Amino acid sequence: MRKVFLAIAFCAVALSASAQSGKVLRDSLAKAVETLSFYPDSTDLRLKKAGWNIMLEQWQYARDEYDYILRRNPKNVAALFYRAYVNERQGRYNFARLDYENLLSIVPGHFEAQLGLALLNQKDSHYTEAMDQINSLVSQYPDSATAYAARGGIEKERGMLELAQYDYSKAIALAPDNTDYLLNRADINILLKRKEEARRDLEVLVRKGVPRLSLADLYRKLK
Repeated sequence: MRKVFLAIAFCAVALSASAQSGKVLRDSLAKAVETLSFYPDSTDLRLKKAGWNIMLEQWQYARDEYDYILRRNPKNVAALFYRAYVNERQGRYNFARLDYENLLSIVPGHFEAQLGLALLNQKDSHYTEAMDQINSLVSQYPDSATAYAARGGIEKERGMLELAQYDYSKAIALAPDNTDYLLNRADINILLKRKEEARRDLEVLVRKGVPRLSLADLYRKLK
């Protein structure tokens, strides 16, 4: 199990390393392919290669790796989780949903899988399921800023602005340095015509180092 979560950690780091140049990514992938040729049955190496494929948006190559792993071990948590992500990016929503559900049957309560499933259902217009799932996630993880922000995002998308404003406020209270949460609440406050509250959010963002120029559109809406 430790190897599974190490693999997940690797992929999480890989997915966040967007600053790397395409050449560096391709070189890393080439090295992974070369190493894999010596150890073709290594699950860890295949997971790493698939991580580089994802970073390069080579969705089919990544899915092929996860398919290979899951044929050999249908309960590999890392492969299920990231194949769900790849399936979603390819528009294969039913397959992505099945991967998340299978993962949750293995690891009930898995935060990221529950979040992914809720967001997938929202994207696929399964609104009732999405709201039920995100409400359940918030109930299970009441100290998670991510859970509140995700619910706020769903509510905002569906026009439930008062609820969205509340959830982003909860997220900000739990993670006050997260500028994305403040930005979303400012936008919602503008939509709710709470201009002074929106202005305060924008000023906090500026104090936190967000360039005022990047907020120009929101400031214009306050006039």
